[in-house]
Amino acid sequence: MKIVTFNINGIRSVIKKGILSWIKKYNPEVLCFQETRISYDKINKKLFQNLGYYNYWNCGKKKGYSGVCILTKTIPNQIIYKTNIEIIDQEGRCIVVLFDKYAIINIYIPSGSDIKKRLKFKLLFMKKLKKYIIFFLKNISKNIIICGDYNICHKNIDIHNYKINKNNSGCLDIEKKWLDNIIKLGFIDTFRHLNKTSQEFTWWSYKYKSKIKNKGWRIDYHLISDKLKSCMYKSTILNNINYSDHAPVVLQIKI
Repeated sequence: MKIVTFNINGIRSVIKKGILSWIKKYNPEVLCFQETRISYDKINKKLFQNLGYYNYWNCGKKKGYSGVCILTKTIPNQIIYKTNIEIIDQEGRCIVVLFDKYAIINIYIPSGSDIKKRLKFKLLFMKKLKKYIIFFLKNISKNIIICGDYNICHKNIDIHNYKINKNNSGCLDIEKKWLDNIIKLGFIDTFRHLNKTSQEFTWWSYKYKSKIKNKGWRIDYHLISDKLKSCMYKSTILNNINYSDHAPVVLQIKI
């Protein structure tokens, strides 16, 4: 099965650009969208139902901002819309679907690009998210796929120029250490595990012709539980897909 994670930078924008045709052609079993930027009253679920997907949305309180969505061809046993952690739920940054053998957590970690304001929020968000993941492992499921936009470059290889960005949010030691600690809970960075030396990126700034020059960051991930290691067989970044400033990332796995 193919599980896609994709920060779409606005669901209405990518629909206008033709993403529905791409979904129909590519036909993944699961899509995890981040930054849907839509309110509940504006969602047209039929567009995705017509493609064969059950679709579940978590929208933030602020209209046109943040938000996540999961599209799946199989009806989940359970959908969890809220973590009951205010800092996570207020901006609609997490949604979970549970199946018989595994769970998918779709997350959208905030950017800390505004060092004075949002970095503090991001770090607190990450702290609370780690506690939620630990709770989830202990109480709900040990077979987890955590998809999403993490807004963190895990290793120096995951950014085009670490030296000039090492003091910017996304490359800070404290952020990388947090991701190290998440992995130590029993997870695998699937793309890096399967592509050990490949320097590929999932996000490029709209400025300075960054994508043309391939000056990007790898900040979108599938982390999977160690127990699912033998099930994964391919991870691919579709950097030729241009609906957003991010690229879709595909995990192929047999479960």
